[in-house]
Amino acid sequence: AVCAAGAPLGADAGYDVVVRVGDPSSVHDLDPYAGSDAPDEAAALLAEALVGDLDTVGNQSAATALAQLLGPYRAVHGHFPPLPVLRELLEGDPGALASLRAGLAADEHAVMRRELDARMRQAGGAADAGPALADRLALLDRPVFAEFFGAGSGSRPFSLRAVAHHPLRVRIDLPERGHEEASRLITRLVLAQFHTAVRDTRRPHFACLVLDDATGTVTTESVRRIQRLRAQNAGVVLALRTVADVPEALHGPLLGAVGCRMALAGVTTWDGSRFAHAWGTEWVETTEVAKHTVFADQPMTRAIHALRKLVTGKAVTTDAVTTKQVERERWSASQLAHEVPPGHAVLSLTSVGGEHAPPLLVDLRG
Repeated sequence: AVCAAGAPLGADAGYDVVVRVGDPSSVHDLDPYAGSDAPDEAAALLAEALVGDLDTVGNQSAATALAQLLGPYRAVHGHFPPLPVLRELLEGDPGALASLRAGLAADEHAVMRRELDARMRQAGGAADAGPALADRLALLDRPVFAEFFGAGSGSRPFSLRAVAHHPLRVRIDLPERGHEEASRLITRLVLAQFHTAVRDTRRPHFACLVLDDATGTVTTESVRRIQRLRAQNAGVVLALRTVADVPEALHGPLLGAVGCRMALAGVTTWDGSRFAHAWGTEWVETTEVAKHTVFADQPMTRAIHALRKLVTGKAVTTDAVTTKQVERERWSASQLAHEVPPGHAVLSLTSVGGEHAPPLLVDLRG
Protein backbone atom coordinates (compact mmCIF):
# COMPACT_ATOMS: atom_id res chain seq x y z
CA ALA A 1 0.00 0.00 0.00
CA VAL A 2 1.26 3.48 -0.91
CA CYS A 3 -0.30 6.36 0.98
CA ALA A 4 0.36 9.78 2.44
CA ALA A 5 1.94 9.94 5.87
CA GLY A 6 -0.74 9.57 8.51
CA ALA A 7 -3.34 8.00 6.22
CA PRO A 8 -5.61 5.56 8.11
CA LEU A 9 -4.46 2.39 6.37
CA GLY A 10 -3.77 0.44 9.54
CA ALA A 11 -1.24 0.48 12.35
CA ASP A 12 2.42 -0.27 11.78
CA ALA A 13 1.99 -3.58 13.61
CA GLY A 14 -0.27 -4.74 10.79
CA TYR A 15 2.60 -4.61 8.29
CA ASP A 16 5.80 -6.57 7.90
CA VAL A 17 7.66 -3.62 6.34
CA VAL A 18 6.96 0.10 6.73
CA VAL A 19 8.94 2.53 4.58
CA ARG A 20 8.61 6.18 5.60
CA VAL A 21 10.19 8.15 2.79
CA GLY A 22 11.70 11.37 4.14
CA ASP A 23 11.38 10.33 7.80
CA PRO A 24 14.82 9.96 9.48
CA SER A 25 13.37 7.41 11.92
CA SER A 26 12.38 5.03 9.12
CA VAL A 27 14.02 1.63 9.48
CA HIS A 28 13.65 0.80 5.81
CA ASP A 29 14.64 2.65 2.66
CA LEU A 30 13.25 2.37 -0.87
CA ASP A 31 15.57 1.04 -3.54
CA PRO A 32 15.09 3.25 -6.63
CA TYR A 33 16.46 0.48 -8.85
CA ALA A 34 14.21 -2.29 -7.41
CA GLY A 35 17.21 -4.51 -6.71
CA SER A 36 17.92 -4.85 -10.43
CA ASP A 37 21.39 -5.52 -11.78
CA ALA A 38 20.45 -4.86 -15.42
CA PRO A 39 21.12 -1.25 -16.52
CA ASP A 40 18.44 -1.29 -19.21
CA GLU A 41 15.76 -2.53 -16.81
CA ALA A 42 16.74 -0.07 -14.09
CA ALA A 43 16.79 2.75 -16.64
CA ALA A 44 13.30 1.86 -17.89
CA LEU A 45 11.91 1.94 -14.34
CA LEU A 46 13.47 5.32 -13.59
CA ALA A 47 12.39 6.76 -16.93
CA GLU A 48 8.77 5.78 -16.28
CA ALA A 49 8.89 7.49 -12.88
CA LEU A 50 10.69 10.64 -14.03
CA VAL A 51 9.07 11.48 -17.38
CA GLY A 52 6.06 9.16 -17.57
CA ASP A 53 3.69 12.12 -17.19
CA LEU A 54 5.55 14.44 -19.57
CA ASP A 55 4.70 15.02 -23.21
CA THR A 56 7.99 16.74 -24.01
CA VAL A 57 10.28 13.76 -23.37
CA GLY A 58 9.60 10.23 -24.56
CA ASN A 59 10.07 7.23 -22.31
CA GLN A 60 12.36 5.50 -24.79
CA SER A 61 14.75 8.43 -25.18
CA ALA A 62 14.81 8.94 -21.41
CA ALA A 63 15.51 5.26 -20.77
CA THR A 64 18.32 5.30 -23.33
CA ALA A 65 19.95 8.34 -21.72
CA LEU A 66 19.77 6.74 -18.27
CA ALA A 67 21.11 3.39 -19.47
CA GLN A 68 24.10 5.15 -21.07
CA LEU A 69 25.07 6.31 -17.58
CA LEU A 70 23.91 3.46 -15.33
CA GLY A 71 25.78 0.78 -17.26
CA PRO A 72 29.19 2.51 -17.22
CA TYR A 73 28.82 3.54 -13.58
CA ARG A 74 27.98 0.00 -12.50
CA ALA A 75 30.91 -1.36 -14.52
CA VAL A 76 33.29 0.95 -12.62
CA HIS A 77 31.82 0.93 -9.10
CA GLY A 78 29.90 -2.35 -8.95
CA HIS A 79 26.59 -0.68 -8.15
CA PHE A 80 24.25 1.91 -9.57
CA PRO A 81 24.88 5.57 -8.67
CA PRO A 82 23.11 7.36 -5.82
CA LEU A 83 20.51 9.79 -7.12
CA PRO A 84 22.61 12.95 -6.45
CA VAL A 85 25.49 11.48 -8.46
CA LEU A 86 23.13 10.43 -11.23
CA ARG A 87 21.78 13.97 -11.35
CA GLU A 88 25.30 15.37 -11.82
CA LEU A 89 25.93 12.96 -14.67
CA LEU A 90 22.64 13.86 -16.36
CA GLU A 91 23.44 17.55 -16.07
CA GLY A 92 26.68 16.85 -17.96
CA ASP A 93 29.06 17.84 -15.14
CA PRO A 94 32.52 17.71 -16.83
CA GLY A 95 34.32 16.51 -13.72
CA ALA A 96 31.88 13.69 -13.00
CA LEU A 97 31.87 12.52 -16.61
CA ALA A 98 35.65 12.69 -16.92
CA SER A 99 36.10 10.68 -13.72
CA LEU A 100 33.70 8.02 -14.94
CA ARG A 101 35.38 7.97 -18.34
CA ALA A 102 38.77 7.42 -16.73
CA GLY A 103 37.46 4.38 -14.86
CA LEU A 104 36.56 2.73 -18.16
CA ALA A 105 40.05 2.79 -19.61
CA ALA A 106 40.50 -1.01 -19.46
CA ASP A 107 39.77 -3.03 -22.59
CA GLU A 108 37.10 -5.04 -20.79
CA HIS A 109 35.00 -1.88 -20.54
CA ALA A 110 35.10 -1.06 -24.25
CA VAL A 111 31.33 -1.50 -24.69
CA MET A 112 30.50 0.65 -21.67
CA ARG A 113 33.03 3.23 -22.77
CA ARG A 114 31.24 3.46 -26.10
CA GLU A 115 27.92 3.92 -24.25
CA LEU A 116 29.33 6.77 -22.18
CA ASP A 117 30.90 8.42 -25.22
CA ALA A 118 27.52 8.39 -26.93
CA ARG A 119 25.95 10.08 -23.90
CA MET A 120 28.69 12.73 -23.84
CA ARG A 121 28.14 13.48 -27.54
CA GLN A 122 24.40 13.89 -27.03
CA ALA A 123 24.77 16.10 -23.95
CA GLY A 124 23.72 19.67 -24.65
CA GLY A 125 21.93 18.86 -27.89
CA ALA A 126 18.44 20.01 -28.73
CA ALA A 127 17.04 16.49 -28.38
CA ASP A 128 18.99 15.66 -25.22
CA ALA A 129 16.75 14.20 -22.51
CA GLY A 130 19.43 14.71 -19.83
CA PRO A 131 18.38 18.20 -18.62
CA ALA A 132 14.71 17.19 -18.30
CA LEU A 133 15.67 14.04 -16.39
CA ALA A 134 17.98 16.05 -14.11
CA ASP A 135 15.20 18.56 -13.39
CA ARG A 136 12.78 15.80 -12.39
CA LEU A 137 15.47 14.01 -10.41
CA ALA A 138 16.04 17.25 -8.49
CA LEU A 139 12.67 16.64 -6.82
CA LEU A 140 14.25 13.68 -5.03
CA ASP A 141 17.62 15.35 -4.52
CA ARG A 142 16.40 17.41 -1.57
CA PRO A 143 17.73 17.63 2.00
CA VAL A 144 14.67 15.77 3.31
CA PHE A 145 15.65 12.77 1.17
CA ALA A 146 19.38 12.96 1.93
CA GLU A 147 19.40 9.58 3.71
CA PHE A 148 17.07 7.80 1.29
CA PHE A 149 17.17 6.06 -2.07
CA GLY A 150 20.41 4.29 -1.30
CA ALA A 151 22.29 7.34 -0.01
CA GLY A 152 21.93 6.54 3.71
CA SER A 153 24.19 4.22 5.64
CA GLY A 154 21.91 3.05 8.46
CA SER A 155 18.65 2.20 6.69
CA ARG A 156 17.93 -1.09 4.95
CA PRO A 157 16.90 -0.71 1.29
CA PHE A 158 13.65 -2.48 0.46
CA SER A 159 12.94 -3.83 -3.00
CA LEU A 160 9.46 -4.68 -4.25
CA ARG A 161 10.91 -7.90 -5.66
CA ALA A 162 10.59 -9.31 -2.13
CA VAL A 163 6.79 -9.15 -2.49
CA ALA A 164 6.99 -11.50 -5.46
CA HIS A 165 9.04 -14.04 -3.51
CA HIS A 166 7.26 -13.98 -0.14
CA PRO A 167 3.78 -12.98 1.09
CA LEU A 168 4.59 -9.63 2.71
CA ARG A 169 2.46 -6.76 3.95
CA VAL A 170 4.22 -3.54 2.99
CA ARG A 171 3.22 0.10 3.47
CA ILE A 172 5.11 2.99 1.89
CA ASP A 173 4.42 6.37 3.47
CA LEU A 174 4.99 9.28 1.12
CA PRO A 175 6.64 12.54 2.26
CA GLU A 176 4.81 15.13 4.32
CA ARG A 177 3.05 18.12 2.77
CA GLY A 178 5.13 20.34 0.52
CA HIS A 179 6.46 17.50 -1.64
CA GLU A 180 3.39 16.67 -3.75
CA GLU A 181 5.30 16.40 -7.02
CA ALA A 182 7.96 14.21 -5.42
CA SER A 183 5.21 12.01 -3.98
CA ARG A 184 3.69 11.49 -7.43
CA LEU A 185 7.11 10.63 -8.81
CA ILE A 186 7.68 8.07 -6.04
CA THR A 187 4.23 6.57 -6.63
CA ARG A 188 4.96 6.17 -10.34
CA LEU A 189 8.29 4.55 -9.44
CA VAL A 190 6.60 2.06 -7.09
CA LEU A 191 3.96 1.23 -9.71
CA ALA A 192 6.63 0.62 -12.35
CA GLN A 193 8.65 -1.53 -9.94
CA PHE A 194 5.57 -3.54 -8.99
CA HIS A 195 4.86 -4.40 -12.62
CA THR A 196 8.43 -5.64 -12.96
CA ALA A 197 8.41 -7.56 -9.69
CA VAL A 198 5.29 -9.64 -10.45
CA ARG A 199 6.27 -10.80 -13.92
CA ASP A 200 7.11 -14.28 -12.61
CA THR A 201 3.81 -16.16 -13.04
CA ARG A 202 5.05 -19.11 -10.98
CA ARG A 203 4.38 -17.15 -7.79
CA PRO A 204 1.77 -19.09 -5.73
CA HIS A 205 0.33 -16.08 -3.88
CA PHE A 206 -1.63 -13.12 -5.20
CA ALA A 207 0.21 -9.78 -5.18
CA CYS A 208 -1.72 -6.52 -4.94
CA LEU A 209 -0.65 -2.88 -4.95
CA VAL A 210 -2.98 -0.26 -3.44
CA LEU A 211 -2.40 3.38 -4.37
CA ASP A 212 -4.33 5.61 -1.97
CA ASP A 213 -3.96 8.51 -4.41
CA ALA A 214 -3.17 7.68 -8.03
CA THR A 215 -3.19 11.30 -9.20
CA GLY A 216 -0.54 11.81 -11.87
CA THR A 217 0.39 8.12 -11.71
CA VAL A 218 -1.46 6.64 -14.66
CA THR A 219 0.56 6.81 -17.87
CA THR A 220 0.33 5.16 -21.26
CA GLU A 221 2.91 2.56 -20.25
CA SER A 222 1.29 1.82 -16.88
CA VAL A 223 -2.12 1.24 -18.52
CA ARG A 224 -0.47 -1.21 -20.90
CA ARG A 225 1.08 -3.05 -17.96
CA ILE A 226 -2.15 -3.09 -15.93
CA GLN A 227 -3.78 -5.08 -18.72
CA ARG A 228 -1.26 -7.89 -18.14
CA LEU A 229 -1.56 -8.11 -14.35
CA ARG A 230 -4.45 -10.60 -14.26
CA ALA A 231 -2.39 -13.14 -16.18
CA GLN A 232 0.43 -12.59 -13.68
CA ASN A 233 -1.69 -13.38 -10.60
CA ALA A 234 -1.52 -9.77 -9.49
CA GLY A 235 -3.67 -6.67 -9.33
CA VAL A 236 -3.60 -2.98 -8.54
CA VAL A 237 -6.13 -0.68 -6.85
CA LEU A 238 -6.11 2.91 -8.11
CA ALA A 239 -7.97 5.45 -5.97
CA LEU A 240 -8.77 8.67 -7.83
CA ARG A 241 -10.54 11.73 -6.46
CA THR A 242 -11.72 12.44 -9.99
CA VAL A 243 -11.16 10.88 -13.39
CA ALA A 244 -9.77 14.26 -14.45
CA ASP A 245 -6.60 13.35 -12.52
CA VAL A 246 -5.84 11.01 -15.42
CA PRO A 247 -4.88 12.43 -18.85
CA GLU A 248 -7.99 12.64 -21.00
CA ALA A 249 -6.53 10.41 -23.69
CA LEU A 250 -6.22 7.61 -21.10
CA HIS A 251 -9.77 7.75 -19.70
CA GLY A 252 -11.12 5.10 -22.04
CA PRO A 253 -8.07 2.79 -22.02
CA LEU A 254 -7.88 2.87 -18.21
CA LEU A 255 -11.55 2.05 -17.64
CA GLY A 256 -11.22 -0.69 -20.24
CA ALA A 257 -8.06 -2.15 -18.67
CA VAL A 258 -9.38 -2.57 -15.13
CA GLY A 259 -11.78 -5.35 -14.28
CA CYS A 260 -13.48 -3.81 -11.24
CA ARG A 261 -14.85 -0.27 -11.18
CA MET A 262 -16.31 1.69 -8.28
CA ALA A 263 -18.05 5.07 -8.41
CA LEU A 264 -18.41 6.53 -4.93
CA ALA A 265 -21.19 8.82 -3.75
CA GLY A 266 -20.56 12.43 -4.72
CA VAL A 267 -19.15 11.66 -8.16
CA THR A 268 -19.76 14.45 -10.67
CA THR A 269 -21.80 14.04 -13.82
CA TRP A 270 -18.59 14.46 -15.86
CA ASP A 271 -16.97 11.52 -14.10
CA GLY A 272 -20.25 9.63 -14.04
CA SER A 273 -20.51 9.80 -17.81
CA ARG A 274 -17.22 7.89 -18.09
CA PHE A 275 -18.49 5.11 -15.84
CA ALA A 276 -21.88 5.06 -17.58
CA HIS A 277 -20.16 4.61 -20.93
CA ALA A 278 -17.88 1.88 -19.54
CA TRP A 279 -20.79 -0.05 -18.01
CA GLY A 280 -22.72 0.16 -21.24
CA THR A 281 -26.41 -0.50 -21.79
CA GLU A 282 -28.88 -3.30 -21.21
CA TRP A 283 -32.20 -4.35 -22.74
CA VAL A 284 -35.21 -3.62 -20.55
CA GLU A 285 -38.91 -4.25 -21.14
CA THR A 286 -41.08 -1.14 -21.01
CA THR A 287 -44.85 -0.83 -21.03
CA GLU A 288 -46.58 2.20 -22.52
CA VAL A 289 -50.25 2.93 -21.94
CA ALA A 290 -51.99 5.27 -24.39
CA LYS A 291 -55.58 6.50 -23.93
CA HIS A 292 -57.73 6.78 -27.08
CA THR A 293 -61.12 8.47 -27.26
CA VAL A 294 -63.93 6.10 -28.13
CA PHE A 295 -66.16 7.27 -31.01
CA ALA A 296 -69.52 5.48 -30.98
CA ASP A 297 -71.37 4.54 -34.15
CA GLN A 298 -74.86 4.05 -32.72
CA PRO A 299 -77.05 7.05 -31.73
CA MET A 300 -77.94 5.51 -28.38
CA THR A 301 -74.25 4.84 -27.57
CA ARG A 302 -73.31 8.40 -28.56
CA ALA A 303 -76.02 9.72 -26.29
CA ILE A 304 -74.76 7.65 -23.36
CA HIS A 305 -71.19 8.82 -23.99
CA ALA A 306 -72.33 12.44 -24.15
CA LEU A 307 -74.23 12.05 -20.89
CA ARG A 308 -71.20 10.44 -19.25
CA LYS A 309 -68.94 13.26 -20.45
CA LEU A 310 -71.43 15.80 -19.10
CA VAL A 311 -71.45 14.14 -15.68
CA THR A 312 -67.72 13.29 -15.35
CA GLY A 313 -66.21 16.02 -17.51
CA LYS A 314 -64.10 13.43 -19.32
CA ALA A 315 -64.51 11.78 -22.67
CA VAL A 316 -64.92 8.04 -22.84
CA THR A 317 -61.52 6.48 -23.57
CA THR A 318 -59.93 3.07 -23.94
CA ASP A 319 -56.37 1.99 -22.95
CA ALA A 320 -53.88 0.82 -25.58
CA VAL A 321 -51.03 -1.09 -23.92
CA THR A 322 -47.73 -1.45 -25.82
CA THR A 323 -44.83 -3.60 -24.53
CA LYS A 324 -41.44 -3.34 -26.18
CA GLN A 325 -37.71 -3.90 -25.57
CA VAL A 326 -35.55 -0.78 -25.31
CA GLU A 327 -31.83 -0.29 -24.69
CA ARG A 328 -30.93 1.86 -21.68
CA GLU A 329 -27.80 2.68 -19.67
CA ARG A 330 -27.27 0.47 -16.65
CA TRP A 331 -26.43 3.58 -14.61
CA SER A 332 -26.71 7.01 -16.17
CA ALA A 333 -24.39 9.89 -15.32
CA SER A 334 -27.26 11.72 -13.65
CA GLN A 335 -28.14 8.71 -11.49
CA LEU A 336 -24.53 8.29 -10.38
CA ALA A 337 -24.27 11.97 -9.50
CA HIS A 338 -27.61 12.45 -7.74
CA GLU A 339 -29.11 9.11 -6.70
CA VAL A 340 -26.21 7.37 -4.92
CA PRO A 341 -26.72 7.94 -1.15
CA PRO A 342 -23.82 8.95 1.13
CA GLY A 343 -21.80 5.98 2.29
CA HIS A 344 -22.75 3.98 -0.79
CA ALA A 345 -21.06 3.21 -4.11
CA VAL A 346 -21.90 1.61 -7.42
CA LEU A 347 -19.58 -1.34 -7.91
CA SER A 348 -18.98 -3.74 -10.78
CA LEU A 349 -16.71 -6.78 -10.42
CA THR A 350 -14.90 -9.17 -12.73
CA SER A 351 -13.55 -12.48 -11.50
CA VAL A 352 -10.14 -13.85 -12.44
CA GLY A 353 -11.98 -16.28 -14.68
CA GLY A 354 -13.52 -13.44 -16.66
CA GLU A 355 -17.04 -13.63 -15.20
CA HIS A 356 -18.72 -10.25 -14.92
CA ALA A 357 -21.09 -8.89 -12.28
CA PRO A 358 -23.25 -5.94 -13.35
CA PRO A 359 -22.89 -2.63 -11.49
CA LEU A 360 -24.76 -2.78 -8.18
CA LEU A 361 -25.44 -0.27 -5.43
CA VAL A 362 -23.58 -1.37 -2.29
CA ASP A 363 -23.58 -0.02 1.26
CA LEU A 364 -19.97 0.58 2.31
CA ARG A 365 -20.96 1.03 5.95
CA GLY A 366 -22.53 -2.40 6.42
